[in-house]
Amino acid sequence: MKAWLAHHLHSLKIAAEQFRAAPVATLFTILVIGVAVSLPAGLYVLLGNLERAAGGVKPQAEVTAFFKEVDEAKARALAGSLKKHDDVAEVRFVSKSDGIKRLESAGLAEVAAGLPENPLPHTLIVTPREATPAILESLAARIKDNPDVERVLVDTDWIKRLAALMQLGRDLVGMLIVVLGVALAAITANTIRLQIYAQEDAIEVARLIGATDRFIRRPFLYFGGIQGLAGGLAGWALVIAGGRLLEASVAQVAAAYGSHFHLAGLSLPESGLLLLLSTALGWLGAYFAVGRALRQGG
Repeated sequence: MKAWLAHHLHSLKIAAEQFRAAPVATLFTILVIGVAVSLPAGLYVLLGNLERAAGGVKPQAEVTAFFKEVDEAKARALAGSLKKHDDVAEVRFVSKSDGIKRLESAGLAEVAAGLPENPLPHTLIVTPREATPAILESLAARIKDNPDVERVLVDTDWIKRLAALMQLGRDLVGMLIVVLGVALAAITANTIRLQIYAQEDAIEVARLIGATDRFIRRPFLYFGGIQGLAGGLAGWALVIAGGRLLEASVAQVAAAYGSHFHLAGLSLPESGLLLLLSTALGWLGAYFAVGRALRQGG
């Protein structure tokens, strides 16, 4: 155990010496990695805030059902049964008499008075707990199955558009993560490859005296992982700083619309995942670069 710990501490010491040997180049590499990390992370934060904002301003989705010529008690019975479903938040019953009163209050009293009888049907306005296209369509189909219901109206177009836009944003975030993740690994691999070329003689001497490939590889892996972690921290700081710069402007826009909205940043688990991914990508870049160099040299 002591030997294992000593080997790893020795590798960390070598990695630290590599950082001190070229501080300016290392700093620029970390900044480049930070920018690469901040782009998908910033878009992820922006998408999350857009979803929060859309959830606060989007119109309430409703399913409207019109009855056939049935008595009010039967229509109210359906309203009562729908209220018992877990996916239903509210059910409003509008009787024929209530409907004609609404016409009169809307300034159409003369039109209503000229009608020989009330032509309006009993109506149900059902509000689901979650305004997703699948839930709305399922709820509408369930209401249509009732033989006393003549017509059901449900407008899911705007919900589908919003869901499609949010899915497009999530796909863009995923693509950026993949593309910039590969770029991060390539940046680290290139840095490690330059260091291997600079230390080629020392590596050759180490192999001649019996050093294993694992022993030679370990300091570079630590260097790549630490560089990835530092780049992740730089990217995290850029995202936080960007949020702070925009916070006042967003608050002013929200206040102009009579709302209170504050930008949300990365949560603690999300920040931890960001740093873990950047560290892992730096380590992977170093692993492949050293492995290739050792195979070519061996």
